[in-house]
Amino acid sequence: MSKANIFGQPGSSPAGSSYVESWGEWFDRHSGTFFLAPAVTLILIFAIFPTFYSIVFALSRVKFTSNGLQFQFVWLRNFSKQFFGNDQVHFLGKTESIGAIGLLFFAAVTAAVLWWLYRSVQITSWVGMLGRFISAAMAIFLAWIIGASLLSGNPIGTLLTTLFYVFVGCALQFVIGTGLAFLCSQPISGKNFFRVIFFIPLMVTPLGVGYAMKMVADITKGPFEPLLRGFGIEDWVWSASPWGARFVMMICDSWQWIPFIFICMLAALENVPRDHVEAAQVDGASSVQIFRDIIWPQIVPVAVTVLLIRTIEAFKIVDLPNIMTGGGPGSSTESMTLHSVYLWRANDIGTSAAVAYLLLILTVVVCASFFNYVVLGQLRKAQT
Repeated sequence: MSKANIFGQPGSSPAGSSYVESWGEWFDRHSGTFFLAPAVTLILIFAIFPTFYSIVFALSRVKFTSNGLQFQFVWLRNFSKQFFGNDQVHFLGKTESIGAIGLLFFAAVTAAVLWWLYRSVQITSWVGMLGRFISAAMAIFLAWIIGASLLSGNPIGTLLTTLFYVFVGCALQFVIGTGLAFLCSQPISGKNFFRVIFFIPLMVTPLGVGYAMKMVADITKGPFEPLLRGFGIEDWVWSASPWGARFVMMICDSWQWIPFIFICMLAALENVPRDHVEAAQVDGASSVQIFRDIIWPQIVPVAVTVLLIRTIEAFKIVDLPNIMTGGGPGSSTESMTLHSVYLWRANDIGTSAAVAYLLLILTVVVCASFFNYVVLGQLRKAQT
């Protein structure tokens, strides 16, 4: 009778006849492939294929006909009109003239980026330099947009509005979420109650958050109306002010996402060894010194990971501006995602796909740069 050796490989029978692998043994040997096949198939059907098909939309002008969709390849025209065509003001804002402050800002950022590239040549391989050139080009381009629109007193477009939600909103959420987590990690009474209360907003659906915040932010009938009237604010309408609407949108988005940062940072803080903190307290270290020198280096891997995840999610904000202001006043609160949705509703599918891919490029460059130059840097510091 044939048998397998101790390593699970087919053996030979004593008579020297060849070993015939059974069906069960063959299935067991290929079980990994069979278990992965359904997941790979679903990814190919629902992720990779639509991604490549959407590229066809982005490079085409799509028309609805009685026979279905009609494609006319226009190559990069859907992209170029976001920078040079009729949609430039909507996407980039007004950038026709740049003021002195904007020009100074652009020159300072460009000089800093070029110096960074010069320093990087001596310590980075050519593969690393390629990524740094892409990051540098994006930084210089964004500096020019900020200088020519925001710092020159001109209206900004959906690009800078999205970046405002991402950078200002995520920074505010991280600071508040980490602060609340640090307070709830201390030996205070009732901290379990506060943990539950702080986590509730994350369980509310985005649609519910949008309508709830719209009612809360109503300065004529909302809960803050008596307080605002006490300060003499009666005729101000935040939804008619571009920056007022953006800040209200950012505050509402922060209310929804601070619990996510809170719960992750709380888990990281509670895993910090207490004996390290107690030893520092015995040595007379202050609370600031303990957090800076002991706690922060141990929670920095979680902190940068949470911030990276939140940044990726912030680029996709669409529900709150759509529900609360409809992207208004004008297009002041309209994110790039909402911009793409409105184009899709107008049956301009090609331009909608192009804006979506511009958002993808922006997200990848910003998040990859953040990971390579901030996350890895903080991790190296924490290890040393």
